[in-house]
Amino acid sequence: MVVVLPIFTNAMNDSRTKIHPSARKTSADNKHTRRRCTGRLAFAGLALVLLLSGCVTAPKEYHEPVALAAQERTAHNLKVFDKVWTLVNKNYFDPKFRGVDWAAQREKYRPEAAAAVDEEALYRVINKMAAELKESHLHALSPRRTHEMSTEHRAAVGVFMQLIEGKRVVTCVLSGSPADAAGIKPGWIAVSRNGVFFTNPPVGDNFIARLGVPIRFAFLDEHDQPRELTLQPQLLNFQQRLARVLPDGTLYLRFDEFNMMESSSWLSEQLKKHRSAPAVVIDLRQNPGGKVFGLRVSLAELFEHSVEIGHSVKRSGRDSKRSSLSIFSAHFPGRVVVLVGPSTGSAAEIFSHVLQHEHRATIIGRKTAGAVINSFFYSLPDSGRLQVPVGDYIGLDGQRLEGHGVVPDIEVRLTLQDLRSGNDPELEAARAEVNKPTAMARVPSN
Repeated sequence: MVVVLPIFTNAMNDSRTKIHPSARKTSADNKHTRRRCTGRLAFAGLALVLLLSGCVTAPKEYHEPVALAAQERTAHNLKVFDKVWTLVNKNYFDPKFRGVDWAAQREKYRPEAAAAVDEEALYRVINKMAAELKESHLHALSPRRTHEMSTEHRAAVGVFMQLIEGKRVVTCVLSGSPADAAGIKPGWIAVSRNGVFFTNPPVGDNFIARLGVPIRFAFLDEHDQPRELTLQPQLLNFQQRLARVLPDGTLYLRFDEFNMMESSSWLSEQLKKHRSAPAVVIDLRQNPGGKVFGLRVSLAELFEHSVEIGHSVKRSGRDSKRSSLSIFSAHFPGRVVVLVGPSTGSAAEIFSHVLQHEHRATIIGRKTAGAVINSFFYSLPDSGRLQVPVGDYIGLDGQRLEGHGVVPDIEVRLTLQDLRSGNDPELEAARAEVNKPTAMARVPSN
């Protein structure tokens, strides 16, 4: 969809217009007002473009590329690999590569990349090289994964796992997914996939799924009985949103990605609809982050005034700051609690950090992922994409969140028994907090 915006001109800026001296101040004030209004209209137009741009998505079906002969495959692999290395070399935010000899990494991994037999093997090598820099937002996406990102769907079976009591445990099952249909429940322990035991930290291949390629899982169920299931991956939308009013009148909101088109507008709508609610619990435990623009707009929903969200230091040393962005915001006045955990990442961590720093919300749960850095996606020769950290994020307390995460105000231990019995101690702690008479009561003002 293409949106054509009108261009606003100011006839009063014509140098031939005569202005009486006594009217100069009024005219100048009017010019300032017109410029401000024009700026707002232009910004509103930009927001409209961003909103409508999400209306068009690519077809969901992915077509495999034509198979390459051995010599062609080698040349293709090196072309993609060299492009990745060059993009990181040119754009990574730290010109010293955090002490890693980046040139040596090229020599180390290039022969292995040349020998890769297919797309998956090539990207496995590329991401091994990228992992040498130990950054959360440095990752190459194969053409298949790039396609899935463009459709907001990805091939998966619909289970979320976390490390609980030293075991890889199912913490959430996506409704309507193959895992849901197979009867998998929170609290099941994941043992292996296709005969390969899960590791800690997990190997990336453990979580790659392809349409038409079934996956054989081994679990221990809620009674510690072995269960083997073969699941067929489907294209699933992981942007889950849930709104409900708890018995005490508290509004509960869960959304699993920060974006402008859906999550931010949904959050604003819910907070406006329930503006008289005494409190809101915002559940970000399965939110890995998203777009900075969506983050800025979402933060504005909970404040009467603009707040800073931290700053980014670029490779050049330039320091840029950003603030929340109010676009017809709800300015919700009630108490706020945010639920976080190990799967809370990136923009969701910044959201929690800002609310915590400004004493606007109580953060409850477990420490967040510590995956917070400014990044940019670059196109690769085979239609894949490369995410490169281009700016180091510094929080409002002057510290990096990357590798550290947000420590909750109230830490809650989640046990295997909690998951198996259906208890949610983190949500219960949130409900107890909003009902405390000493809890934060109103939105801060200037």
